[in-house]
Amino acid sequence: MKIAMTALLLIASQAQAHEAALETFTTKPILADLADLKALDIPVLAKEESVGVGYAIITPEMQLKIQQRAHKVGKCGGFEDLTTEKNFQAVNFTSMLSSLAEIKAKNDLYDRAPFAAVSLEKNAQIEAAVGEVKEQNLREWVTWLSSYPTRYNRGSNPNLHVDAMKVRLQTLLASSNIPYEISLIDHSSTPQKSVRVRLTGSTRPNEVVVLGGHLDSINQGWGGGQQAPGADDNASGSANLLETLRIVSQKGQPQRSVEFFWYAGEESGLLGSAEIAKAYKNEKRDVVAVLQLDMTSYPGAGEFVIGNMTDFTSKWLHDYLRAVNETYLHARIVDDQCGYGCSDHASWFRQGYPTLMPFEATMRADNPLIHTAKDMINDKTNFAHSAMYSKLAVVFAMDLANSTARQPY
Repeated sequence: MKIAMTALLLIASQAQAHEAALETFTTKPILADLADLKALDIPVLAKEESVGVGYAIITPEMQLKIQQRAHKVGKCGGFEDLTTEKNFQAVNFTSMLSSLAEIKAKNDLYDRAPFAAVSLEKNAQIEAAVGEVKEQNLREWVTWLSSYPTRYNRGSNPNLHVDAMKVRLQTLLASSNIPYEISLIDHSSTPQKSVRVRLTGSTRPNEVVVLGGHLDSINQGWGGGQQAPGADDNASGSANLLETLRIVSQKGQPQRSVEFFWYAGEESGLLGSAEIAKAYKNEKRDVVAVLQLDMTSYPGAGEFVIGNMTDFTSKWLHDYLRAVNETYLHARIVDDQCGYGCSDHASWFRQGYPTLMPFEATMRADNPLIHTAKDMINDKTNFAHSAMYSKLAVVFAMDLANSTARQPY
């Protein structure tokens, strides 16, 4: 009995150590899916039923439970960390939730308004660019990113891969004739930096089309301390963006600016994207549309099936996705939902920007190995399936950045 008790105490001590390795804080405010908070008996201090989002103040133990639940249902962090917000009075967050409801209500008007259906005419240059997407390039980039033991945003060297990414981007863009900027963005919420590439528009540079995905990884079982190769989550989406940039940067200068983001700290609460989207809103940046690529290489719902996340995304861009698919991709689109905070698009949506989140599968059919040391390239990895998301991104960048299209309200 004494030996058994000693073993139990050792296990408990190890579990606490692993939780502490994940995050070291006393409490912090978050926005999260209301259903998740209720299921975990986390006190909800403010809520907005119409969007299914709640405000709570959590401990590290509560955060771990949220992340574990999110992992079980196939999504990333599952919450937005609000520690960078000031004046943590409940009234501020009640107002924040009301604002989310207003954004959703405005978005819902699209279905009831007499807008013309979104349609695209096939463009020969875009079609040729789509044909340049190479599966082997995606494999090589995913192999490179997943070779890092971890890309955890609070690891001992959280910017090792970030610095290496900048070097690769410099090489990738060296032959481009489009004016560009490569930036590493510092954050107050995490020591990890986000990466941004801006291709400057020729005639309307202040109008911006955003393509993004998170660059960090996490091992959920051990708080990020063990290996977290993150091949699918999210080396795959990061590789899609690299391949898209490779192609688009060699074409003509777009009329609108196109910005590519590889975000920091998504797995710990959308840290990098939340700061960036808030800064853009404060600076009144004219972001026309935001594409989020987070996990694209595991076709759990079938090859060439796109899971279209319909919550906290733009109904106009849902129609745009269908038009792109009909014109260029010819995949099968299945509508689904992932709850608040499942990826970085939520950060942009909360600031009122139109967002789109095409996923590798439906949520219940996603990769079961994410957030573990086994999230590596394996016999289930499908780069033909993943290439479809680069093709979508190529169209998104080349078509939207050379049109006057925007959300019609």
